[in-house]
Amino acid sequence: MTAMDIDDNPPQPFSTTTTTTTRPNKGKAKDDTTTVPKLNENLPWVEKYRPNTLDDLVSQQGIVDTIEKFIAENRLPHLLFYGPPGTGKTSTILALAKKLYGPKAYKNMILELNASDDRGIDVVRDQIKSFASTRTVSMLSSSASGGNNISDFKLVVLDEADAMTQAAQAALRRVIEKYTRNVRFCIICNYVSKITPAIQSRCTKFRFSPLKIEQVQERLQMVVDTEGVNITKDGKGALLRLSKGDMRRVLNVLQACHAAYPGGIDENEIYACTGSPHPKDIQRIGESMVKDDFSTALDQICMLKTDRGLALQDVITELLGYIEGIEFPNATRIYLLDKLADIELANGASETIQLSSLIGAFKVGIELAAK
Repeated sequence: MTAMDIDDNPPQPFSTTTTTTTRPNKGKAKDDTTTVPKLNENLPWVEKYRPNTLDDLVSQQGIVDTIEKFIAENRLPHLLFYGPPGTGKTSTILALAKKLYGPKAYKNMILELNASDDRGIDVVRDQIKSFASTRTVSMLSSSASGGNNISDFKLVVLDEADAMTQAAQAALRRVIEKYTRNVRFCIICNYVSKITPAIQSRCTKFRFSPLKIEQVQERLQMVVDTEGVNITKDGKGALLRLSKGDMRRVLNVLQACHAAYPGGIDENEIYACTGSPHPKDIQRIGESMVKDDFSTALDQICMLKTDRGLALQDVITELLGYIEGIEFPNATRIYLLDKLADIELANGASETIQLSSLIGAFKVGIELAAK
């Protein structure tokens, strides 16, 4: 099958009804429907409020409409869902599976492997191949009568597939080809570039875009009202800024803050709970690099990092917004962004050396702006 890219800009599907699942696992798990709130108070909120049907999905509408059209026309292809975390990839395929199979047949017709499972070549050869090679009674009956219904196909969901080894992906390619008559695969990943071209070409590709702020805000307010969370307006604003379109992160941070600060949550609590730099701290760091001499700026920023427990990587990420907000000449702005991209913090690099490089880049940039 020729790969087809479908890019839908509306945000993530999260339902407006409260549902739950039974096996919490990094916000991604198979779920059996029950009503929320009292019986499942200890569930992670990402599971407690996971959408349960395609009708519950309130965004990525273009993708949902296309998949429903595939189902209506009885021609569901292999699927490849990719995009940032928390954008509804897993929720969409699980809701699709429930619509196809119903609550009784759901567990027998779907095999889900997620980040907690070993996805080496042995799993592809044994577990996936064993599941894909067996055929159901309804499938045999449909074949005898001249064709299969989509609901007769089994479904294999490979979540976090970009963590699969190259050998496992090579073996998976052959399994997809061999068992297409009775199985459909849904491959889910964050980075499509880590999926081999051979597998990509056998799937219809859908890109899930980050949520819009309005969608996150609507969902956040529903959870706040349902759980009775005492959060201020500036606290909500901080949570929305930090989410960056990731609904899973919003719910995880909100639940953590609700447990840690039962008396009330404001902007400071949100930043303290996540360990992210407060905007006022970023403002102080930026002003120090611009106005103070090199040694003073280095001492003050090191002291601030120690007092606040800040990571240089987070500081650099937030400095991007600071640079965009200052009226630097274009040449200075380009120079600073180029230097930010050059800073390496992996493989044991020294934060002190990299911080010194960052301050030096600002000093050179200021000199460029003065010319």
